[in-house]
Amino acid sequence: MPASPSSSAQRARAAVAARLREIRQDAGLTGRELAALCGWHPAKNSRIENGKAAVSDADIRVWCTACGADDQVLDLIAASRTADQMYVAWRRLHRTGLRRLQESYVPLFERTHRFRIYCSRVVPGFIQTEEYATALLTRIADFRQAPNDVSDAVQARLDRSRIIHEGDHRFALLVEEDVLYYRFGTASEMVEQLAYLLAVMALPSVSLGVIPRTAPRLMWPLETFSMFDDVQVEVELLTAQVNVTQPSEIAMYGRAFSELASMAVYGSNARALIAEALDSLG
Repeated sequence: MPASPSSSAQRARAAVAARLREIRQDAGLTGRELAALCGWHPAKNSRIENGKAAVSDADIRVWCTACGADDQVLDLIAASRTADQMYVAWRRLHRTGLRRLQESYVPLFERTHRFRIYCSRVVPGFIQTEEYATALLTRIADFRQAPNDVSDAVQARLDRSRIIHEGDHRFALLVEEDVLYYRFGTASEMVEQLAYLLAVMALPSVSLGVIPRTAPRLMWPLETFSMFDDVQVEVELLTAQVNVTQPSEIAMYGRAFSELASMAVYGSNARALIAEALDSLG
């Protein structure tokens, strides 16, 4: 299995490996005996049971059949797939382009009531303008060598962003002040983006905080992360998307968000920082 910096993913994969080991032991088989029944080298058993080798759906089926535990197959496959989704390389997510990924978030967004989103590098996706999103996703597609379906991906992002105007959802958004200056697109497109931030702040469902550059740091800048109620956290790394579901880890991200939020300014003070960034664009 690929190494993952997420303890949630590691625990989930370790749980699958431990269950496979228990099934072998319950069947009264040694590792060598099971390997012979499965038709592979004994070393593969060891790697699977220690979480060091990827276990495919086919491997699980062969393993369980050899152990007389066919009734365990579907649950184990589901658990294995869930573990795989906790740490997913962008290369895998973007292999068919960016549009499908944008659309895949819709069910999660629709069932989430409280969004807490911290962005240290870019404007949150919910409140990106079409031009800003186009410039950003174009660069992402180019850097990650993904199929270029940017125009469709941008439309999908705009479509899903309508949720801030619909339903009983609440959005707590935090950005570092530098985000207001990182330029994606032309100067005029950045002006439009910053102006849109000012407009979004008037929405009753949205709280937008800006962490000033000069704020005494109670929390260091982190990777962009999004919290969906207290159920899931998505963290954006350079190479992968990490989905956190362990309650203890979710609680830690909640603490971090609270610390970051306490450093931010809101209302007229946030508008003043946005106005300064607008002035810098001439």
